[in-house]
Amino acid sequence: MKPHIICHMIASLDGSLHPSRYTASPDGTRAEWSSLYEHIHNDFAGDGWIVGRVTMAEMSKAGAHPPADAGKVDRPYHVAQTGTGSYAVALDPSGKLHFSKPDIGGDHVVVLLGHDVADSHLAELAADGVSYIVAETADMDLGRMLEVLNREFAIRRLLLEGGAGINGSFFAAGLVDELSLLVAPALDGRAANQGFVEFGESGLAGKMQLSLKSCEALAHGLVHLRYAVG
Repeated sequence: MKPHIICHMIASLDGSLHPSRYTASPDGTRAEWSSLYEHIHNDFAGDGWIVGRVTMAEMSKAGAHPPADAGKVDRPYHVAQTGTGSYAVALDPSGKLHFSKPDIGGDHVVVLLGHDVADSHLAELAADGVSYIVAETADMDLGRMLEVLNREFAIRRLLLEGGAGINGSFFAAGLVDELSLLVAPALDGRAANQGFVEFGESGLAGKMQLSLKSCEALAHGLVHLRYAVG
């Protein structure tokens, strides 16, 4: 059984994920929008959150430091800690993330890795107290990896807060149960602006259906939209 997945995002009216590029708003600041986003994140009372490699790299900020002797490593998963209260999950197919400690802001780190990741990288993660799950097939089966998160770490509700690529992968695989979208009263306007979900040239047409659950006007011009995904 997989966790209940809520994709929780904030975006401009034209879909941008980068508040630093938004137009200004007379009714709010980027800091206030971020604070409301985090408040709703906490209200969801998730057991963890998941992001992609690029987003996690901004938080982990560590370099490679593999142990001199990798020795025997655990596959397909290694559980360093359980019962930590909350988990920071990262999707890192190529094994490029490194950590100097086993948590992000107190949330224990679990990394989802590709099938061909080197034993030396797994040994590094284990030595740093980080948990991991390695794909058992060449194509990462996200559904099966989510089942491991549920079974081994008791993650029942997971907040998907990644970039467009990871969000698109989860939507296309039919793994998202709900979309929580905060729309900021701002525009990006760049020709290269990318929305909060993307899945290559084929897009997501016909792959899912959204049903509006609620629409709420919040402070500072934000609108909170919630959709069931089916």
